[in-house]
Amino acid sequence: MTKEPKKTKSVDTEEDDLLSTIADEFNRKNKDGIQTVSFDESEDISLIPDWVSTGSSILDLAISNRADGGLPVGRFVELTGLEGTGKSLMAAHIVANTQKKGGVAIILDTENAPSPAFWKSVGVDLSPNKLRLIPVSTVEDIFNTIEWWVAEIRKASKDKLLTIIVDSVAAASTKTEKESEHGKTGYATDKSIIISKAMRKITNMIGKQKILIVFTNQLRQNLNAMAFGDKWVVSGGKALAYHCSVRVRLNTVGKLKKEDGIIGVTCKADVKKTRFGPGYRSATFDIYYDSGIADYAGWIDVLKKKSLVTQGGAYYTYKRLNGESMKFSSKEFIPMMQTNKELRDEVYGRICEEWIMKYKEPNSVIVDEAEVDTSDDEAGIDAENG
Repeated sequence: MTKEPKKTKSVDTEEDDLLSTIADEFNRKNKDGIQTVSFDESEDISLIPDWVSTGSSILDLAISNRADGGLPVGRFVELTGLEGTGKSLMAAHIVANTQKKGGVAIILDTENAPSPAFWKSVGVDLSPNKLRLIPVSTVEDIFNTIEWWVAEIRKASKDKLLTIIVDSVAAASTKTEKESEHGKTGYATDKSIIISKAMRKITNMIGKQKILIVFTNQLRQNLNAMAFGDKWVVSGGKALAYHCSVRVRLNTVGKLKKEDGIIGVTCKADVKKTRFGPGYRSATFDIYYDSGIADYAGWIDVLKKKSLVTQGGAYYTYKRLNGESMKFSSKEFIPMMQTNKELRDEVYGRICEEWIMKYKEPNSVIVDEAEVDTSDDEAGIDAENG
């Protein structure tokens, strides 16, 4: 019987397998240390274990560039804005949506400002086994508390979703500042140095954990801004801007009036940074003082802008995928979405088709109509300040 020749790998095959072979050896020698993982298209390259909604479906799409997205778990998020622009309110919606996913939340409060009645009105479960409030006063306390709670939660449960809200960074002092007198003591760099060190430590701690950390921060006028630069800065230096995967700036662009006075505001949320889709998108939504973010009202604006509905007087006409035409007023839209799940899913799916950016091959298109815009994009804030 003729013996078959032994099969050997070709040189080309060996070279093709070179990286995988060396990677396997690397992982074998570092069983308890740094490991290399596959980076192919079949995996979620962002390695995000979950997403938590901001309360606005349109803002969720602008941030994550995916259906049912929102804020990335395992990452840092910063919400910035002037006073009264909805930062704490959005934090309340984030807590409520964390709880809807079976998670728990912790509020690190530096402002002594949370209103239990209001948080309850936007859907937050205030029971002590779902939410805890921790008054803190310094940035050292903030990050020491975060480290302790992350470690203890993970000892008890590896998969429990935990959201930590820091409200706010601007109101937090430092131990050195608290021990000093009220007079001017020189450049206040301690805060930025402490935050920078802490963010380097905690980034890897939460990277693969089901933990979302949200910082709210107050805008301050940047007196050294260049002609076309950002006119606003935040407290605590640049560390949050570098380490946060998402940064959203909230602006009040109008007030909602009724006969008995102001009942809410219209908010524009600008996505200043996101690592999960195109930057510089924005979402506009109404906020009512007695019920929070009016999510479905924001859907109507998108349907109009994307020509998915036609408007005639006080009524809109929507043509369904099955060819059926539906006529409704703005007041009827919310009950329609709440009671007709099939219709809601269809409308949301079409909004996603319009909003989610599809990636293309490099050099596949040149957009002749695109122009360079060097204008200041903070007109809404400037208008608010007069």
